[in-house]
Amino acid sequence: MYVFTALLVIFIILSLYGIIEFALHQKRISSIPIRIHVNGTRGKSSVTRLIGAALREGGIRAITKVTGTYPRLILEDGSEVMIYRKAGANIIEQLSIIKLAAERKAQAIVIECMAIQPQYQLITETKMLHSTIGLITNVRLDHVDVMGYSLPEIAAALSRTIPRNQHLFTAEKQTLKEIREISKKHNTFLHIADASSVTDEEMIGFCYIEHKENVALALSVCEFIGVDRKVALEGMYKAIPDAGVLKLSKVVAFDKKINFFNAFAANDPQSTLMIWKIIKSDIVLKGPNIILLNTRQDRLDRAKQLAAMVGQELNDEFEYLVLIGQSTEIVEELSVNNGVKRSKILNLGWTEPESVFESILACTDNESNVIAIGNMGGMGGKVVEFFENRSVVHG
Repeated sequence: MYVFTALLVIFIILSLYGIIEFALHQKRISSIPIRIHVNGTRGKSSVTRLIGAALREGGIRAITKVTGTYPRLILEDGSEVMIYRKAGANIIEQLSIIKLAAERKAQAIVIECMAIQPQYQLITETKMLHSTIGLITNVRLDHVDVMGYSLPEIAAALSRTIPRNQHLFTAEKQTLKEIREISKKHNTFLHIADASSVTDEEMIGFCYIEHKENVALALSVCEFIGVDRKVALEGMYKAIPDAGVLKLSKVVAFDKKINFFNAFAANDPQSTLMIWKIIKSDIVLKGPNIILLNTRQDRLDRAKQLAAMVGQELNDEFEYLVLIGQSTEIVEELSVNNGVKRSKILNLGWTEPESVFESILACTDNESNVIAIGNMGGMGGKVVEFFENRSVVHG
């Protein structure tokens, strides 16, 4: 009897605490008039950073939270704070970010969606953020085991964060029909950003390789909020890029030059192909092209997709395929099965960045171009850091 009574009391206390905390959260979220929820397959971190920086430049107290390569909180003065996690990533941390933003009297909060499971995406939007502006950057074949094996299925999963009776912005083209239909059901007005609206002159201000689609999407949101285009761009130019953003590091050693393109964050075939086209069209490449593919054991489905893309789409574009990371024996066989000659493959497996550098240097006569794809996790981050620390030109 006493045990039952004690359990009942605990249950009542916890229930009351939950009700009070829920009410407090609703009050906090209501105190922030502009709430932007950024979702999509690629470019979420970049777009989140761009919008936050532009709003701050426009005089709006904006707090930004990105998951990206490394989770970061960007305060209203533009300073960055690392988000420390005792355990793995959990959507509950979004509540603490909203609480902090309310305490700091933020006028806007820009949050990158950190959920992958569709049901958690829905919870983040409908129970936590209640966004006034939603974004879907694009829809690509990624996390297919969770979101679905077709683009329409993935579009439906990402659309779980579309706010009701508000506004949605997107640069997506292939699954626009599906997104439009879901937006209509949500009574949400759809805004479509066009990359062609951004000029080459406007892109010159970025100190790294940014995508016009990301800039167009961010500018569309800022224009809707009321930030002048020139002011917004000035803020974007000042924004610190995500660690996984596409960058070029030029390393000179032993009278040889290595152009290292960090495209690890573009870890789906479509995004990787787009990046390759950008590099090939905008930069004069000299010497052999080397694809550096980093794999993780828990992302073998992604490695399978990339091996097929490399063999079927880029086989004539590169001289060497360097494999690093986990399960590279499997990736080597997948690559060969997709048409890559075994003589072009250097399987380094799990090794040190110095060994990767030495192998690439051995493939370089005078100059070479390394396109790093696959994943920033595992060995990826260390290899990027190695090349960036030795670069004579970085941006």
